Amino acid sequence: MAGRPKVFLDTSALFAGLWSDSGGARQILKLAEAGLITLIVSPQVLSEIENNLRRKAPDLLGKLAVLLDRVGLVLAVTAPGTRYEAARSITGHPGDGRVLADAWESGADFFVTLDRQHFLDNKSLRAALPFPLGTPGDFLLWYRHNYIEKAT
Repeated sequence: MAGRPKVFLDTSALFAGLWSDSGGARQILKLAEAGLITLIVSPQVLSEIENNLRRKAPDLLGKLAVLLDRVGLVLAVTAPGTRYEAARSITGHPGDGRVLADAWESGADFFVTLDRQHFLDNKSLRAALPFPLGTPGDFLLWYRHNYIEKAT
């Protein structure tokens, strides 16, 4: 594998990275800040994270803005309707279908989420995707195997 991996974060993973000063999601944000990975989110994720922070942790809105600037975030384009419909039918959820479709369209190398119901425990979803999907810890193991161990 060459270059920096493109990592798509869903709302749950981005929220976890902001909320906790430690843990896998925060480590992913640190890798992006160091320029070792490219972080991608969709307009849907940005809308959801802003709404969630306003409700649950309004003091973190400023931290979000600073962090997104530091990590050089890439904003995914909105996927076309056909890709959205396919993703929505797999996830069974309109919002998560939009997030998945946009991740797919972005050409991500890995999709990071903490959402068990619509993503992690959805076996038909994993089989349909052209990229791995997992928790922050899953991504960190994948990154270590594919980028650190192979480089040594």
